[in-house]
Amino acid sequence: MKSTLLDLAVAVLGGLFVLSPTTRVAAAADFSWQTNTTSIALVGDGKPVWQFNYGTNGTKPFFHPLALPGGSPLSWQSPADHVWHYGLWFSWKFLNGVNYWEEDKQRQSEGTTSWRVMKIATRADFSAQITLELDYRPRGAGKPLLTEQRTITLSPPAADSSYSMDWSLNFQSGDEKVKFDRTPLEGEPGGKTYGGYAGLSLRFAKELAETKVSATSDIGEPKENRFRFAATAADYSGRIDGTKTGVAFLDHPANPRHPTRWYAIVNPASSFNFLNSAWIQLQPFELAAHGRFTLQYRVIVHPGRWDKARLEMEHQKFASQK
Repeated sequence: MKSTLLDLAVAVLGGLFVLSPTTRVAAAADFSWQTNTTSIALVGDGKPVWQFNYGTNGTKPFFHPLALPGGSPLSWQSPADHVWHYGLWFSWKFLNGVNYWEEDKQRQSEGTTSWRVMKIATRADFSAQITLELDYRPRGAGKPLLTEQRTITLSPPAADSSYSMDWSLNFQSGDEKVKFDRTPLEGEPGGKTYGGYAGLSLRFAKELAETKVSATSDIGEPKENRFRFAATAADYSGRIDGTKTGVAFLDHPANPRHPTRWYAIVNPASSFNFLNSAWIQLQPFELAAHGRFTLQYRVIVHPGRWDKARLEMEHQKFASQK
């Protein structure tokens, strides 16, 4: 997990200064960049709006904190109940039967995720683009089982303080077939009430209260505080600092198995608030040797609660982009 820190520093500090005259953004004077050798953050009113952590002593790259400008964090990094929950992060569960999700007492997984930061471009309007290369291999293995090219494009904060992150994850298998799997669902052999998750996830801050899940389709009734449903977009909202706010996940229509399945936990008693884009929830996915596929998501941090109509409108915008 090595990166060229000099090249990275040049990319971060030099940036790509492009102003968009058609984008209505918050006042640029309210924001600044904060960088070091392991993270980059957009700061507003003296607090991180978002921070991307890519230090190679970690087990996965991730966003934390994630907040509205000037607000408290909406994300939670490494809570005691699940120390491998990294705010907003991406992780597979099982690849060819090897666990890439949970960690042991030494903070290691059976499967390792390594990465190289290729470029971080910051812009004068406080948008940014992050490009990574990642490898997935069983611990101690030589050649990677799976590789990924990841690009995350972040918009500047808008006048209402909202901002988006567009994730593009391009996967390619190596010399052998890859089976992407999850903890089985109830009713399947070895099924669990907590089964059915893998992929892009957000563990919400314990301070988030009055939590609610909405979507572009019916989410049904929870079972043991868990929702599982299919939809083009989902929103998880609550109240923090006395203000309603939320985070929406949008599934691109080009993704496999669109509209995706979602896995959400709403458990105020234990402060377990969680949202996952669980596209292999109902069944595993197999990728032939040297095969490829792409996943695309938009994550929007926003004030207020979003209902079905707002989610549909935002999803239409996302779907129309090439």
